[in-house]
Amino acid sequence: MTTALLLIDVQQGFDDAAFWGPRNNPGAEANMRALLRAWQDRRDPVVLVHHDSVTPGSPLRPGQPGNDFKPELDGARPDLVFGKKVNSAFLGDVDLDAWFKTRGITSFVLAGIQTNFCCETTARMGGNLGYDVTFALDATFTFDLEGPDGTVMTADELYRATATNLHGDRFATVKSTKEILTLDR
Repeated sequence: MTTALLLIDVQQGFDDAAFWGPRNNPGAEANMRALLRAWQDRRDPVVLVHHDSVTPGSPLRPGQPGNDFKPELDGARPDLVFGKKVNSAFLGDVDLDAWFKTRGITSFVLAGIQTNFCCETTARMGGNLGYDVTFALDATFTFDLEGPDGTVMTADELYRATATNLHGDRFATVKSTKEILTLDR
């Protein structure tokens, strides 16, 4: 069985702290890179997705330097690269579900940015579509977020909430990069 690596929105625009605010997990990019290297060494499928924001002023808008992939993806040899304008990679410019099915891919490891938005949404949809999803929690990060009542949830709280949501509702298996890389595959 082939397991794809799905790297979501690993883009330079997320380095704009003035736009996004405080983030968590400063080791996320190194873990993303470790996963990418392992998949490429095994010649397993790698999919890169980038967010093409339509929000004015977003650093992720096409044509802006922030839309480019982060240096951690330099040297990547992806099997598929495409953009999306919404949270789920399954609703992007390419029919990811059809792409996976055509290749007999029934499982994927997911990493990228933001933990609680595009990564969680893609994991949930993948689970709903019947994929065996492994969520590489420590290869994701997010930012503090203000709720409707004005209180702020920290990036770490949102990170833990995503892990709990995915695990508790069985959308995905949440693992560390180390656990994923030491699995006998």
